[in-house]
This record gives sequence, structure tokens and C-alpha cells, in this order.
Amino acid sequence: MKVIFISRKHGGSRSIELSRWSRALLSLCCLGLPLGLAASGYIAGQESGTLALRGEAPDALQDELQQQSGELGDLEGSTGRQVQALTINLAELEARMTRLDALGQHLTAMADLEEGEFDFSQPPALGGPLIGASTADFTPKGLDKELDHFEAHLDDRERQLDILQSMLTNRKLEEQGSLSGLPVKKGYMSSRYGWRTDPFDGKASLHNGLDFAGKSGSDIVAVASGVVTWAGRDAGYGNMVEISHGDDYVTRYAHNQETLVHPGDVVRKGETIALMGSTGRSTGSHVHFEVYKNGRSVDPSSYVARTHP
Repeated sequence: MKVIFISRKHGGSRSIELSRWSRALLSLCCLGLPLGLAASGYIAGQESGTLALRGEAPDALQDELQQQSGELGDLEGSTGRQVQALTINLAELEARMTRLDALGQHLTAMADLEEGEFDFSQPPALGGPLIGASTADFTPKGLDKELDHFEAHLDDRERQLDILQSMLTNRKLEEQGSLSGLPVKKGYMSSRYGWRTDPFDGKASLHNGLDFAGKSGSDIVAVASGVVTWAGRDAGYGNMVEISHGDDYVTRYAHNQETLVHPGDVVRKGETIALMGSTGRSTGSHVHFEVYKNGRSVDPSSYVARTHP
């Protein structure tokens, strides 16, 4: 192979004969140099891209972590508000439960139930075999639903207990206002209502009450609740108490040793109003008990025999 070199200055030419090895070396140089430069550029580009990716990866990860942190903060705030609301709701339900316990104990006392039959200071006894199992929902939404269900039960129990209290109160009022029982805590009937021989002159006379004999100074009690309309001394009755019970009923308690109430006093059924004595027209320690209906004397025996209204 010949290579001819032409000179522009002298206008002449020169040729060089290249051997086979020279031609191979020249081809290698002509082809290898561009390929090497291209490979070097590619490798440099790859390394530059890798470095760029390596620089971008921490930034993207940081942004993602910040976003997740913000979402977690929002979730914590929302959960905290839900827990606070549930705590307030639970406190209100506990206060209502305390009220129901107190009301239940009050009704138990009003109904004269046996001690221990309804003990509202202790949780109710429960039991039974476990049949199947359910998965409880302890999420805030699930707990809120359970609290709403429990609150509905409390509302129902409150209504029932209020109705029961009203019924028992009315019953107690009826019992308090109804004439029944003995006018003494201790003693015995010594004289009945009606005609009898007078103990002072031996003549037949109308005895318009019942006599109950007993120990001097023993308690005399009201047979029903009412208002004291008279308390003083009378020649025949001695020291006497008169009580108005409404519905045109009036009772009298005479021959008392001492009177413990005054006109205008409100007395309850079974309350001690005087002490037994022998004042006035009397032969011994006793109480003379009278009942008036619509201003007329009636036999107290039927009222004494009553045990409930």
C-alpha cells in the first residue's frame, strides 16, 4: 500500500510504501481512537447518572418520611380527640350509674326488701358456659357504638326506676295517709266501742272510742300522717291530741300523761305524739282513741284491724 503526500508549497509529491503490519497498525489507530473516546464518554455518562440518582434518592426518601410523619401526627391528633370524647362520655355514664345505684338503694329501702336481696353496691352476679366467641371491636368507632348502646340501656333503666319510685312514693303516701294499726306500741284493748256500764256511776252510757291500757309513760303514736289541729287539756278527756288526716278523717288521743306535739305540727304515721297517762275522767293508765268521719264518731275497730291501706 502506498501513501502519497502532496506539498502545496513546492507543488511536488512524495509516496511512502506501507507494509502489511503498518497498514494494520494504522487501521487500528483510526478505528480504535473513536471507539475509545465513545466508550469513555459512555462510561463517564453512566457514572454521572449514577451519581445523580444517588443524590436524588435521599431527597425523595426524606420527602416521603416527612409526609408520613405529617400523616402520623394528624392521626395521633384525631385519635387523641376521639379518646378525649370517649373519656368524657364514659365519665358522664359513670355519674349516671352512680345516680342509678343511689336510686336503687333508696327504692330498696322504700319497698322494705330484705337486706342483701338487691345490693346495688355490688356488681350483678353473672355466669354461664361459653358458647362460641365473638371478635370485639376495640376501635374508637366500635367503642363509641358500644357506649351509645350502653347509654340507651341506662336511659331505659332510668325511666323504669323513676316510674317505680313514683309508684312506691304514691304507695307510701297512701299508707301514711290511711288510718290503720294501733295507737300504742305496747298495751291491750281494755274497752270497746258502743254501749257499756259507766265505770263511775254504773249507768249505761255510750263509749264512742276504744281504750288501750298500758304502762304509764309508754308511747302513744299517730295511726296516720296528718296535721295536729288541737293539743291541750279537757275536763273529760284530760290531756288530748286531735289530728286531721284529710278526707274528713280526724283522730283523738285522750287521757295522756304528756303531750309531745303542738297545733300546726305535721306528724307521720307511727310517730310518737304523747305519753300514756290517766288524766281527766279516767280510772287508770290508758289511751282513749276516737275516729271521726265527716264530723261523726265511728267505731275505730275496723281501722285498728287494718294492716295495709
